[in-house]
Amino acid sequence: MSLQTDLRGDGADPGTHVLDNAVWAALTGPHAHLAERSETGIPPAEGRGSLGRAARYQHGVYAFAALADPADPSAWNDLRTLVGPGTTVRIKPVDRVPDGWRLEGSGEGVQLVDVALRAEPAPEAVRLGPADVPEILGLVARTRPGPFLERTVEMGTYLGIRQQGRLIAMAGERLRLPGWTEISAVCTDPDHRGRGLATRLVRAVAWAIRERGDTPFLHAAADNTRAIRLYESIGFVLRRRNRIVRVRSVGTNE
Repeated sequence: MSLQTDLRGDGADPGTHVLDNAVWAALTGPHAHLAERSETGIPPAEGRGSLGRAARYQHGVYAFAALADPADPSAWNDLRTLVGPGTTVRIKPVDRVPDGWRLEGSGEGVQLVDVALRAEPAPEAVRLGPADVPEILGLVARTRPGPFLERTVEMGTYLGIRQQGRLIAMAGERLRLPGWTEISAVCTDPDHRGRGLATRLVRAVAWAIRERGDTPFLHAAADNTRAIRLYESIGFVLRRRNRIVRVRSVGTNE
């Protein structure tokens, strides 16, 4: 199966690629059933249509919102309409936060894509579901792989490895957009690191992604050099850096 490695553009605009705004592509594509979408109030015949240029994941799924174009003031207006005043949201990528929003925190992340990963099933891995969420959240709390909420398992397939019945490692699918699926929540209990469990799970999750014709990609904090080195060593390459912001819509009395 050939891998999708042309990262220059998606055909619609030679300066953009679907991965450049991955959360938006997921929310308006394969994850539309998990989305809350703004409305513009503009009749379809007059321009953009009734759906606005902002969206977010439903409560408990994933703590991110997205804008069709983070440089477009109207998209930020649509986001304010969607979330209401005095609400904090996370967005990526964002270069500049406009008036009417308060920056509460920011960080730098990296995006890596699969170009040479050896993907293969992991016979010892088991599929995780809603009944496993309490144990998943416990592992996440011990390892801090990134945001994971009580409904995140609805975003895709999650695999885990158990020892004597206890969940000790996991990885799964988070963002899914046309042609691409993100591998996320890669973590191993501190008492069981050094055994290659995370790598086996990444290969297994990637195998299923490729089987349906998608290409794996992933995100990591830019300062998580240990994880980045691991991903690069098994066949991922750095595609881009992006700024992640946590912003609050300024209320009428602020």
